[in-house]
Amino acid sequence: MNIYELNNMLNNPHLVEKRIENFIHKKIIKKESSKGEIKGHFQKAKHNLNFIKDAIQLNYPDWAITGCYYACYHAALALILSKGYSSKSHLATLCILIKEFYSKELTRNDIELISLFLNYKDILFYVDSKNKRELASYSANILFDNDEIEQLRINTVMFVSKVKEIINSKI
Repeated sequence: MNIYELNNMLNNPHLVEKRIENFIHKKIIKKESSKGEIKGHFQKAKHNLNFIKDAIQLNYPDWAITGCYYACYHAALALILSKGYSSKSHLATLCILIKEFYSKELTRNDIELISLFLNYKDILFYVDSKNKRELASYSANILFDNDEIEQLRINTVMFVSKVKEIINSKI
């Protein structure tokens, strides 16, 4: 998803609602909630945060980036479960986050961060996010800027912490 598409979704609740209805019809989104599943996804997010620190310390920046992706993704899944949804699609997860949390508990920057992590098509949009995860996971390149990786780690920790606060206030 490019920035234009993301802006369109952020500024058009009707579009987001229509996409969610379509995802529900296709059984990509289901209405369900489980405190155990919420806890499990959040534990996976925290586990990945620990992994990121270890990967950086052991000088595996590519794996640190991959860990950031999984930490954010599991946090996002826990968050949508807290509103009674499960998802089998990155775009569907993003739509639920926008519908249920944007302009309430999540800021535009939060949505942009998770959008970039959940996006599998954009290669050059954001140097310090999801696209770095793709490069880290699938390219032969192992040289990454340590400052970019540290900023990505910080952004990931902040996102997961915010998700924890949101979930704790709801449960």
